[in-house]
Amino acid sequence: MAKALEGDYREEHLFALKQSLESFRYYQRLIGEVNKEIESRLQGLEKSPAAEAKPPARTKKSPYQRRHYEPTSFDLRSELYRILGVDLTEVPGISGVTAHTILCEIGPDTSPFRNASAFASWLGLCPERQISGGKVLFTKSRRVRSRVALALRMAANSLHHADSYLGEFFRRITRKLGKPQAITATAHKLARIVFHLLSTKEAYNESVFVRCEEEAKKRAELRLKRQAAQLGFQVIPAANA
Repeated sequence: MAKALEGDYREEHLFALKQSLESFRYYQRLIGEVNKEIESRLQGLEKSPAAEAKPPARTKKSPYQRRHYEPTSFDLRSELYRILGVDLTEVPGISGVTAHTILCEIGPDTSPFRNASAFASWLGLCPERQISGGKVLFTKSRRVRSRVALALRMAANSLHHADSYLGEFFRRITRKLGKPQAITATAHKLARIVFHLLSTKEAYNESVFVRCEEEAKKRAELRLKRQAAQLGFQVIPAANA
C-alpha cells in the first residue's frame, strides 16, 4: 500500500487532495449530527401497543445494513419497529430509510385511508381512467409528488434480481409491459403491503402470495374446464393424457 502511494505529487495536487479530505471529514461530521437529531426525534415518539420489547429476528435474505444504506450511529430498524409496531424492513425492497420515509410522511396510523386502494390512489400508483362520452380516452397513473411514492418506486426498482415473489412479479411485468410500467405496478403492490402491515400489525409473510397464486391457477383451470364444457370439449391434464 505504501508503494502504491509513491508518485510525482506536485504542490497543487497535494492541495487539492487536502481540500477533498477536509470536505469528506466535514460532511461526515454533518451526517453524524443529522443522525443524532433523527435518533432524538424518534425517541420522542410514542411506542406502539403492538410492539414487543425487541424486534423479531430477521428473515430477509440480504439486509440493507450490509450495504451501509442506513445510519450507523443507532439502530434505525429497532426504533421504527417500536413506533410502527411492525417491521416494514422485512418486506423485500424496503430498507430502514424507506420505512423511515413512510413514517415521516404518513405516520403509524393509516385510518385516514378507507382501504389499500385509496392509499395507492393517494400515492398516484394506480391507473386513472379518463372517460368522455362513454369512450376511454387514456388510462395511466396520475403524476403525484409524494416522497412515499418515490421511495416505493425506488424500492420496486431494486427488486430486479430479488429471489422472492415480488422479484418474480417485477420481472414478469417487465417482460409483458416494460420496466417503467413494472416499477409502477410493483410499487403499487408494495403500497398495498405496507398499508396492510400498518393496519393489522401483522408480520410480513410471503407464503400468502404463494397461496394466492395457487388459488388463481385453480380458478383459471376451472374456468377453462367450464368454457370447454360449454363448447362440447373436455380438458384433460397433460400428465394424464
